[in-house]
Amino acid sequence: MTPRVLIIAGSDSGGGAGIQADIKTVTALGAYAATAITAITVQDTEKVHAVHPVPDEAVADQIRVVLSDIGADAIKIGMIGTRGAGEAILKALAPWPDIPLILDPVLVATSGDALGDDSVAALIRDEFLPRTTILTPNVPEAEMLTGLVIHDTDGFAVACAKLADMGATGIMAKAGHLTGDPVEDFYFEVGLRTVFSHPRFVSRNTHGTGCSLASAIAAGVAQGMSRPEACRRAVAYVSAAIEHAAGLGKGHGPLNHAMIEREDGTFRPR
Repeated sequence: MTPRVLIIAGSDSGGGAGIQADIKTVTALGAYAATAITAITVQDTEKVHAVHPVPDEAVADQIRVVLSDIGADAIKIGMIGTRGAGEAILKALAPWPDIPLILDPVLVATSGDALGDDSVAALIRDEFLPRTTILTPNVPEAEMLTGLVIHDTDGFAVACAKLADMGATGIMAKAGHLTGDPVEDFYFEVGLRTVFSHPRFVSRNTHGTGCSLASAIAAGVAQGMSRPEACRRAVAYVSAAIEHAAGLGKGHGPLNHAMIEREDGTFRPR
């Protein structure tokens, strides 16, 4: 059977992030993408102009009908939007507690615009983390969730340990906000820390990197990869997608999601 990923996230009209980036990523990596849309954003490469939440009941209904019919081998959650939507998601997922959950704690867009408030962050900490298989925070998100200040990779590892204590099984730590070249992202779980080094690209084409990484991980988990291996492939995919981006738009441009994996585990454009 084709590996199935249910994506729960917001729509990005510019196509670089959110549901659009998620579908492109999951498809490029050979899995099937189904969706439950939490919000419609009016968004381009420069900013989020407006956010229109989808009614909570509609979010929950999308999840229920997809899981009841198509099913899923992994679930990816991105933009939750509101606390009400988050509570609806948790309730809708309750009958399927064993499906691996990859959570991208989306609270701020690449442009700096808010996509969630303190109540959503609190819900992630209190309710979502104990259900999460892999959490994918960047430095600001890890700081917001733990209350710690992160200056380097060792500090990031301390924050990851705290996130694990809060319930997350594994954490894919995105270290792009830290200084240094190469960038040293890493996968963390209790007793394990696997580092993925890659060149730092000086590029404005980074819109949707977090969405794409989490969806790439979800595709790998759905395909039966181990958590560290799913993260390794996801980092390689996103790095190549940044390197080969088309340079669209006036602001933070989207990635090139149309990548093909080589036999050596690296990626090239289609």
